[in-house]
Amino acid sequence: MNDPAAFVEEAIGKIRQQVPGHAIVAASGGIDSTAAAVLAEKALGERVRAIFVDTGLLRAGEVERVRDLFRASGLRYEVVSAAPDFFQALEGVMEPEEKRRRIGTAFIRLFEREAARFETDRLVQGTIAPDWIESGGSIRDTIKTHHNVGGVPKDSKLVLVEPLRDLYKDEVRRLAHHLGIPDPDRQPFPGPGLAVRVNGPVTPERVRRARVANLIVEQEVERAVAAGRLPRPWQYFAVLLATRTVGVTGDNRVYGEAVSVRIVESIDAMTATAMEVPRPILKEISQRITRELTGEVVRVLYDVTDKPPATIEWE
Repeated sequence: MNDPAAFVEEAIGKIRQQVPGHAIVAASGGIDSTAAAVLAEKALGERVRAIFVDTGLLRAGEVERVRDLFRASGLRYEVVSAAPDFFQALEGVMEPEEKRRRIGTAFIRLFEREAARFETDRLVQGTIAPDWIESGGSIRDTIKTHHNVGGVPKDSKLVLVEPLRDLYKDEVRRLAHHLGIPDPDRQPFPGPGLAVRVNGPVTPERVRRARVANLIVEQEVERAVAAGRLPRPWQYFAVLLATRTVGVTGDNRVYGEAVSVRIVESIDAMTATAMEVPRPILKEISQRITRELTGEVVRVLYDVTDKPPATIEWE
């Protein structure tokens, strides 16, 4: 994408061709789906509605942040609370690819219900190039199934509209700047939410621990960036691991969980480099996590693996 203005004009025309009536937008509050929602709003006006789903797998304060973002972006939107649906879909599921498929199916079933309410079969998504590249197909291996691509069930009746399909993340950010979307350079957050940052079983209690740890990483990294102690990373988060480990609280033995901290630099998310983070920052993160989750998380690790061979997210 060389010219964001030309891209917007072309995308509006394509959306109008693809959507003869009404449409809904799968709007997660991330920069990809927000840009897609803004383009759909420009193309369709009152005939489109952004649907934000509270899956119960979101970061701390995410619902409020997304509400503010959508209002600032001038979007017509609705919030749908559906945590029980997603936890039920994930009950007993351990394998990462199955998690993503289950989440994709849960999203589509919800959007099918919402689409019927708006008397449409058109679903606008913020799918970008890395999503379908990593999801495999043809001669491409499946790196990980993105819930909005490979996670879409084959019996879905929805017609997908994907105006950003051929863009990479850096191009989407340039587009978002052009569209006037607030904070277009904020770090990405996976569509499946904390489900892919909870290794092993996904339960409300384990998601709560991951949410607390994730918030601490975000706060400490942003504090270090503001103080000039660290360049701004591409992405920074915590992963609750699928292992238990022995620790000590006071004079007592505890058998708790472990967290891995992931902080990476990247340009387009296709490759990434683990950031060299000063030890005092990592120590602050570790001390806060183990203190605020006393007896629950007893060990904090730092992931030094680049992409490749690892992916940015653990699952």
